[in-house]
Amino acid sequence: MKVRVLKSASAEFRRFLDAILARRGGSDASVDESVAKIIADVRKRGDAALIDYTQQFDRVELTRKSLRVTPAEMKSALDEIAPAERAALKTAARRITDYHRRTVERPFMYRDALGIRLGQMVRPLRRVGIYVPGGLGAYPSTVLMNAIPARVAGVSEIVMVAPPSPEGERKAVMAAAAIAGVSEFYRVGGAQAVAALAYGTKTITQVDKIVGPGNSYVQAAKRMVYGVVDIDKMAGPSEVLVIADGAAKSDWVAADLIAQAEHGSGDESALLLTPSRELAAAVCEALERALSDLPRASAVERVLEKRGAIVEVRDLDEAFDIANQIGAEHLELEIRNPRRWLPRVASAGAVFLGSMSPAPLGDYVAGPNHVLPTGGSARFASPLGAYDFFKRTSIIDASERGVEALAPVVATLARMEGFEGHARAIELRLNRRRGRG
Repeated sequence: MKVRVLKSASAEFRRFLDAILARRGGSDASVDESVAKIIADVRKRGDAALIDYTQQFDRVELTRKSLRVTPAEMKSALDEIAPAERAALKTAARRITDYHRRTVERPFMYRDALGIRLGQMVRPLRRVGIYVPGGLGAYPSTVLMNAIPARVAGVSEIVMVAPPSPEGERKAVMAAAAIAGVSEFYRVGGAQAVAALAYGTKTITQVDKIVGPGNSYVQAAKRMVYGVVDIDKMAGPSEVLVIADGAAKSDWVAADLIAQAEHGSGDESALLLTPSRELAAAVCEALERALSDLPRASAVERVLEKRGAIVEVRDLDEAFDIANQIGAEHLELEIRNPRRWLPRVASAGAVFLGSMSPAPLGDYVAGPNHVLPTGGSARFASPLGAYDFFKRTSIIDASERGVEALAPVVATLARMEGFEGHARAIELRLNRRRGRG
């Protein structure tokens, strides 16, 4: 296939960019309607609804007893997978743990000039649900990326849900759950799993927060239960944007575009921005060669036809302007001296510096999380980290001197807003201080 090659100054590119940007914040009314019905049904029928939906959507028959994967089953799976796979999971787990220890939030306390002690308590959430997709394959890396930051934060109960497969148990996922320290694991996916985590059933106890990627139904369910529980972010289809100059290797760039396009939903996006006409042509040829024997070539071709492009830009400055407008999940800088250009990045889920830092390194084993903001939400959202599993409580320990200095300000502001009760509550303290109360 021939991927489209566009010039940044063309009307065709502007239409393409508008289509990419239009993905932001959209929702499908039919999906929302279906999800709302599923949530209501799970709230009403609990485990019975979970069992029925698993049969309907996943073609797997469960009972209340078999909803839960036992700790013994997780441990057994860890023993049964190949030694090389077990070693790979443990290496990834070690590196993810090391990185996320650096994302732990710390409490603080200080005394201001008026003698008022101010601070913040930071406590881990008690019970967290993690969603691990499973419709198109097994994703043990997602288990590690979701559960390990929670464990590092000190979450005491990590509850995992993942859809079962009619082909049998996904041993790698179960093994990853054992390595990551998952407390409870349930064979249920989709919107029904999110509903169970949010509202609870007889078998699954309600959690405080739900994290993890998933399809449009899972994301819609997360959005609908927010407020009953907390959620991490709305995680959409995978995205990669490569900025490359004439020194980049065309076959490496092509491989990196393919890597994120092969996830399989068909809604991924893969873009190359380059000022080099020669590189643009070479990457086109490299894509054709690479797709000739790729197992998932047809899925990648659909993505490239729908949301893939090679864009010839005026210069690297224009490339970064476009990249910041898009705010891609993965941003690869395959350019000379990429560190010099890093300050130009304003919006990206993760930045990969240089040709030796492809996005798959971050997907699996580098250490930073692969649960990243998508759909342009990198403008305001962040990767999943240990900081997502804490709650914060403010502390105010006032002094008499502080109240005497600030009470008139409080009373003035309160009355500006029409709250006489607020004003009197602080003035009572002031009167006591002055011996009149």
